[in-house]
Amino acid sequence: MMRQLLLDIRPIAAPSLSNFVAGANRDLLAHLRTMTGDEPGASVYLWGDSGSGRTHLLRALAAESKARGLYLEVDQINFTLPDTLIGALEATHAKLWLFDDIHLLEPEAQGALFRAINLAQARGITVVAAGNNAPRTLPLREDLRTRIGQMLPFCIQPLHDDERIELLQAHAAARGMKVEQEVFDYLLRHGRRDIRSLLGILDLLDEHSLTRQRPVTLPLLREVMQTRLI
Repeated sequence: MMRQLLLDIRPIAAPSLSNFVAGANRDLLAHLRTMTGDEPGASVYLWGDSGSGRTHLLRALAAESKARGLYLEVDQINFTLPDTLIGALEATHAKLWLFDDIHLLEPEAQGALFRAINLAQARGITVVAAGNNAPRTLPLREDLRTRIGQMLPFCIQPLHDDERIELLQAHAAARGMKVEQEVFDYLLRHGRRDIRSLLGILDLLDEHSLTRQRPVTLPLLREVMQTRLI
């Protein structure tokens, strides 16, 4: 019970456009900000490696558009029932449809996404889709790749080391963690380089600090990283 209570008092900041560390993606971020208004504009396709922040950006768009009823977020579960999905899309009045991880779609689900994009075009609705590859190399049927290729493309650029540090500092602050610079430096030198892994270790470090009632220090980080075999 004590462990659960300790974890519950550390709220995590929800994804937003404001807490996304832009780095070389400032033009992308500026464009996405314009899409949270009453007229989202042209459809967009985002791509980047795992941990690049594409899901963060889609969730941020959803959160900042939700108050206006502008968006409809579609996840993998929705695609398992294509007819139900299309029915839901036909019934919604949302002006912004969000589709994440499209590179994972099975053939039947790819057909559903193709129909959804066609429906969006016919109704003047904006689509934001995200995947791990450029449009031309997506493992999708050709007609769907063509539709994705017609969207405004943005490749999410990886962060430099100082920008990774900035992101880790912001994440630690959101968790209420007190972390010395040497901890961040060590994690960046010895941990995996992708953002998802770095944040995962920071979360685990926070949990170990709470449950063991120890401050966040370099020795504790080493213990955590050894446990994860990094």
